[in-house]
Amino acid sequence: MALPGGVERDYSLARLTTVRAGGDAELFARPRSARELVDLLAWAAADGIAVEAVGSGSNLLVADAGVRGLVLKLDGELSTIEREGTMLVCGGGVRLPSAAAKAAGWGLGGLEFGINIPGTVGGAVRMNANAYGGQLARVLEWVEVCTAAGAERRVPDELGFAYRSSNLGPGEVVSRAAFGLAEAEPAAVKAILAEMRAKRREAQPSGIKTFGSTFKNPDDPRAEGRTAGQLLEAAGCRGLAAGGARFSPKHANFVENTGSATTADVLSVMAAGRRRVKERFGVELEPEVQVLGEVEWPQGWER
Repeated sequence: MALPGGVERDYSLARLTTVRAGGDAELFARPRSARELVDLLAWAAADGIAVEAVGSGSNLLVADAGVRGLVLKLDGELSTIEREGTMLVCGGGVRLPSAAAKAAGWGLGGLEFGINIPGTVGGAVRMNANAYGGQLARVLEWVEVCTAAGAERRVPDELGFAYRSSNLGPGEVVSRAAFGLAEAEPAAVKAILAEMRAKRREAQPSGIKTFGSTFKNPDDPRAEGRTAGQLLEAAGCRGLAAGGARFSPKHANFVENTGSATTADVLSVMAAGRRRVKERFGVELEPEVQVLGEVEWPQGWER
């Protein structure tokens, strides 16, 4: 099969994830503009090739056997930040903490919560990522979504936002997003960012190989308002290990790679934690981490 320019074969994806586990992408490319992105999506669609996109890899688990099809990582124009009055226009590949910091420097407030969301703008839109009371949908003005048919703008009401989800489907990639912010004193916004960073450092593991929250916070009444982390801790999961993976001793809803963990190790420790919570509280936790490729879930996962 002849490949378009810039498409590579057998590209290691572990290096693109914060947990540093998983196999290779069969095909990989870094589109640098919306035009390049649309062309790649059209090529893949014409040949029946599945497409996935990766951001900062902070909420991603890649199958040990790798990923069939084309994996994209946005670059170039799709990873830039621009100011248009009080609006911040970001490429889908921009890291949300970078966008929050840039907004602060420009004296724009409203995106401070993004400093503690380690993913990209595109990933944050797809996952409807929120943190520390901040709501993505409250400041999001529009997104540009690229498909094999071209690029189109959509407003938040068209994105089907729900808890940790949107209606964006396969073959739909957020290439740009605009946030409507408010003028503020740069020093005041930066002070808020510093306070939020400190809270995150105090509560969550840092400087290690891990991804963001492993499980979604449940809405099951049997949880009695407790978060997934609180349920896992109460079930004795802090430090629980399987192979090279363990639940963080600092925050039970974070899985760490202690050395050379495989994705199978991560899934195994997730299954053990989920089982303990179900046995003790009757609550079935659902993964927040996204899986790329075909993985073999541990036996009994559905129980």
